Amino acid sequence: MTSARTLHVAVAVAKRSLRVAYTNPAIALPSILFPMIFLVGFAGGLSAIDDVPGFDFPSGYTAFQYVFVFLQSAAFGGVFTGFAIARDFEFGFAKRLLLAAPHRGGIVLGYVFAGLGRWALTASVITVAALLAGMQVGGGVVDLFGLVGLGLMVNMIATLWGTGVAMRLRTVQAGPLMQMPVFVILFLAPVYVPLDLLSGWIHTVASFNPATAFVQAGRGFISGRPDLVAVAYAVAASMVAIAAVWALGGLRRAEREI
Repeated sequence: MTSARTLHVAVAVAKRSLRVAYTNPAIALPSILFPMIFLVGFAGGLSAIDDVPGFDFPSGYTAFQYVFVFLQSAAFGGVFTGFAIARDFEFGFAKRLLLAAPHRGGIVLGYVFAGLGRWALTASVITVAALLAGMQVGGGVVDLFGLVGLGLMVNMIATLWGTGVAMRLRTVQAGPLMQMPVFVILFLAPVYVPLDLLSGWIHTVASFNPATAFVQAGRGFISGRPDLVAVAYAVAASMVAIAAVWALGGLRRAEREI
């Protein structure tokens, strides 16, 4: 019964969050436009990298960059959900929600559902755009499910991170704190070229960056040559668990202070 009530709260929170997002263009459009700008800028403006000696990605540079933008959109879909939570606190809705919800863990779960729902539209748009641009897909159905599953986990990590920050600070001014760590981690991965073509300190940092495993596994999926799958999923699962503890800690703090 408790689980059913928690799920009921989660579904209600998700529906309300998605309705607010998709009826307000100022909220919905940035999460779609930013990945599109990156896809056009990276895959189009840097396509000459495909001819660099040592770059031998079988599906071409558009697919190479698509995977990064796909995972980036998953992460920033979660961050934008964190922004929405902060707005809910500033406008008083979250306070009423904490007082009314019988099972408050469902609030965090609901925001996770909302983050996944927001990202589903963005992922669909950038995938269609990449295919129209001539992206070659070497992976099969199982590989593509693997890529989507990885994106879902990245979205959950970012949503839970943003939830924890938003519930602790409860102001939209916390936006940079939600965004900057995610941005830095993503762009210290092998964004423009494979890891083997990086050198110096950026190669060292990228080698230990968890986002590198996500990007490399995703590119393996899209090319039909799976790579680091077990590592990527193990790291993602660990990060989801840690981020969930962080988010629930934020929920408990919000309960005490409101």
